[in-house]
Amino acid sequence: MRQHKKEITDKNTIDNLLRSAPVGRLGTIGRDEYPRIKPLNFVYTNDRIYFHSAREGEKIDDIRQDSRVCFEVDLPIAYVKGRQDDPCRAAYLYQSVIIRGKAALVHDGSERRKALSELMRKYQPGGECGDFPEAKLALTAVVRIDIETMTGKEDLGKGALRERVVAGLQAGTPLPIELQGEDG
Repeated sequence: MRQHKKEITDKNTIDNLLRSAPVGRLGTIGRDEYPRIKPLNFVYTNDRIYFHSAREGEKIDDIRQDSRVCFEVDLPIAYVKGRQDDPCRAAYLYQSVIIRGKAALVHDGSERRKALSELMRKYQPGGECGDFPEAKLALTAVVRIDIETMTGKEDLGKGALRERVVAGLQAGTPLPIELQGEDG
């Protein structure tokens, strides 16, 4: 990472971001050797990423051909408006995580059901999902990403601006927060 001052070194912050981010982006290597990026629903549990998919298709073909993947999540924290006399005060404040790892299709029935249950818990909070019908399970691929490297990065501003952003995060202010640019 070029700017080490932006690196997130606290594992809890990274874990919380991975648990709360609504969308992840999967990077695979296509048969034509071009990278491909796909947004997807995912869950982070037991230091692994899980997602579901159809059993056939481009991303599954890519993973079968080359299991090396990249996975990214980001959270827009705040938009800082520029000033009329200085539009360069505009900023985008964020947190992000980039993962490199190996993707594998999950064949173990217990692990598949657990991953699908965790996905339901994330995307259907408070709802009881019940048992998964065998016919649907037969049509559904579950993929696990075993993490090799994980890097977090953030820009929460400086000085008084950072204090306002951190206070907004602690207060549970809906994101992204819209702020006016200021000195510092």
